[in-house]
This record gives sequence, C-alpha cells and structure tokens, in this order.
Amino acid sequence: MSVENAPPELQLAVDLIYLLECNEIAPDVALAALEIVQRDYQEKLNLKGDRSISYCS
Repeated sequence: MSVENAPPELQLAVDLIYLLECNEIAPDVALAALEIVQRDYQEKLNLKGDRSISYCS
C-alpha cells in the first residue's frame, strides 16, 4: 500500500514518526508529547466539535 493512497491519518502518522526519528526524539519524550497533543485535540472536539480550531492565524 502506497502512503499517497493511505487515509490522511496514516499519512500524518508517517510524517510525525519521520519528524520524531530524524530529530532523534527519545521514545518516552515523544509519547509524553503525543499524550499532550491528544488531550488538546480531544478538548477541541469536546468544546466545539469543530476540527477547524487552530492556533495559527
């Protein structure tokens, strides 16, 4: 299966893994950071149910 044809969440996961590995992020640090990211995005879904909420302008 080609990544180009994969679902967007799989494409993002591959990109994140690549980013973390290229920057030699320790697995425990990566997992702790991902837990924070998960809580943040879950809160966004719970508050608005809107995936368009962004910190970017």
